[in-house]
Amino acid sequence: MSGRSASERFAEVVLPHLADALALARWLTGNANDAEDVVQDACVKALAGLSSYAGGSARAWLLAIVRNAAFTWLARNRPRELVLVADPAEIVPAADEPYAESPEAALIERADQAAIEAAIAALPHPFREVLVLRDINGLSYKEIAAMLAVPIGTVMSRLARARGLLVRSLGEAS
Repeated sequence: MSGRSASERFAEVVLPHLADALALARWLTGNANDAEDVVQDACVKALAGLSSYAGGSARAWLLAIVRNAAFTWLARNRPRELVLVADPAEIVPAADEPYAESPEAALIERADQAAIEAAIAALPHPFREVLVLRDINGLSYKEIAAMLAVPIGTVMSRLARARGLLVRSLGEAS
């Protein structure tokens, strides 16, 4: 590894992206505790595969490992019909969430956030997955296509459908 220890390389490649890894795992598992287990498994796999990381987007590389670890964990720990369902009430907000200026504003913000999370969770899995990877995790179409092993056009199509369904769902809720 060119003179650097595995722990130094791990700190450089993996650690800066742990928050994104946890966020993706939360969306895929629907539960913060399960997400932590998934990210822990993914970190072990990332450390084991660190020598095969050839550069490029470390974030996309790690999120691909998290995605695979989440599906493995879900298949092992949940019945098949529950794998594609997420409970937005179990998703813990990030610790760095901005503080609202008034209780009313905080209540409105929480209600809006809950409606968005519920609408995302209700999306069919292929659409939800692409939407979360692109709009929440900020991956490029190319990175998502490589991660999911689908053409870029499929990523774009799924994202457009996901956004349309999301807008329709949120429009019906108001």
